[in-house]
Amino acid sequence: MRRLVVAVVVLVLAAGLAFWLLTMPRPLDAATFAALHPGDAARGERIFWAGGCVACHGRPGAKGDARLELSGGLELKTPFGTFVPPNISPDKTDGIGAWTLQDFANALKRGVSPEGRHYYPAFPYPSYARMKPGDIADLFAYMKTLPPVSGRAQPSRVSFPFSLRRGIGLWKLLYLSDKPVVSLPADAPQKVKDGQYLVEGPGHCGECHTPRSFLGGTEDALWLSGAVAVEGKGHVPNITPGKGGIGDWSEKDIAYFLESGFTPDFDSVGGAMVAVQEDIAHLPAADREAIAAYLKAIPPHPNGYPPEKK
Repeated sequence: MRRLVVAVVVLVLAAGLAFWLLTMPRPLDAATFAALHPGDAARGERIFWAGGCVACHGRPGAKGDARLELSGGLELKTPFGTFVPPNISPDKTDGIGAWTLQDFANALKRGVSPEGRHYYPAFPYPSYARMKPGDIADLFAYMKTLPPVSGRAQPSRVSFPFSLRRGIGLWKLLYLSDKPVVSLPADAPQKVKDGQYLVEGPGHCGECHTPRSFLGGTEDALWLSGAVAVEGKGHVPNITPGKGGIGDWSEKDIAYFLESGFTPDFDSVGGAMVAVQEDIAHLPAADREAIAAYLKAIPPHPNGYPPEKK
């Protein structure tokens, strides 16, 4: 009996140690840090709009220049809890004004805070992980030019067991990767490759337009096929060239929608996509055209959400 007890204790300790090691936050390595350089704010503005920072972190209801006041506070209600994007203005006390470039890069590419804690993946770092170090440096430089805003957003409200952040380390082992989602042919046009980077990386389109597993990770085999809206009501549309998607849209139609918010059948953008479209409208026309080319080149899928009850 004594030997059995000892064996059980040893197994429990070994399991605990394995869990602790597997779930450790893993900051970027020295080689990636070496690739970072002082960024260029002018270039960073483009990445800022591509990344949709305003859509989540802007002051709720703000218009015009006030949208650049990144005070946070928008509530994202999910099955795992209510997540509240924080203040990411350059305020040194309540925002990210005291962060270093390394802190910023760790947050975007690894989902790790300056204090060494996991961020919840409501912050779309699984997509930002695909961003180029130079673009991250440029984005950081631009964000430092924005108006500092005092005041912190309310904390997220997450119930047990999701409140145990350490477990996110296991989630990252399953879902965090810097590899492309779609395997494009080597001879794919450069415009399509450019669009892939914008969509799969900073644009993080898959975070809303791709269905998720019961663990909350994107089901990449159904990439961009549409999903149940995070609020639990309605759906986010299929944007693949498949049936139910945007197969009838031309590249020109897609690019025009991203610029103007108007669809080919004269409908207009609505819901959470309004803020996203307003951000994308700031991009150069070549970027919107690249996004359109990529969306026409990806594998078609049927709708990734169940039919809505009437």
